Amino acid sequence: MANGIEEKLLLTQQAAEAWRNKLLSLDSYESSQQINQPGRPARLVLVNPRAVPRRLLGSGAGLIALIHAIAHIEFNAIDLAWDAVYRFRGLPKSFYDDWVTVAFEEACHFQLLRERLKAFDHDYGDLPAHDGLWDTALLTASDPLLRMALVPRVLEARGLDVTPGIIKRLRQIGDEKTIEILEIILHDEIGHVSIGTRWYNFFCNQRQIDPEKTFCELVSQHFAGQIAGPFHYEARQQAGFTLNELNMLERMEIPIKKSNNCNF
Repeated sequence: MANGIEEKLLLTQQAAEAWRNKLLSLDSYESSQQINQPGRPARLVLVNPRAVPRRLLGSGAGLIALIHAIAHIEFNAIDLAWDAVYRFRGLPKSFYDDWVTVAFEEACHFQLLRERLKAFDHDYGDLPAHDGLWDTALLTASDPLLRMALVPRVLEARGLDVTPGIIKRLRQIGDEKTIEILEIILHDEIGHVSIGTRWYNFFCNQRQIDPEKTFCELVSQHFAGQIAGPFHYEARQQAGFTLNELNMLERMEIPIKKSNNCNF
């Protein structure tokens, strides 16, 4: 398990290159094992999400906190992509092609953000972070359909909604270098969520269940009362969301645990 930052990035690059060059095999004699905690730098302190300090973006400390928070998301995204490759066995080769590519691109995003942090004399691990993304990885470890529904299509898709607003705020303070990085990430993340959508639909079709109804039920079960807009309709539709799904998410901005109504 790679704990060091440089080690994880190097291994990601080497594994992705080996995969592209057909030097790795899908054959395995061992079943996947539960990974309760991925490799992380020892200096990174994980806290409850409510304990993560919030600072105003207009201050230097606030900008550093924002970049660090996004870097933490991208670092987790590397682990989530590799976990999908490792955990879910016996799927079409294109599934692994997709998630190896995602792992490589997430590593590139993290590197860009880390270099930006260093420009402010900081590094990843200087600030506390939370473990919400990996908690969902554990929740979805038993079922690739559940993983595709809740990680790319709920958690990662949230980045499609909030990034344009962050870019707007950064433009107000004249931080064009961070904007350039976020624009790259936004472009690539549309593709990543699209991959999640494609494989979510694949598993739904394989099991002969309705993808829209199932998505509604899964989000209601696991994220009731936690869905918040506004939603970036254009980016989400590019990533494969249907208008019915987006309308459902709009209605889920209020807690719906008391209702099992998933009609669109």
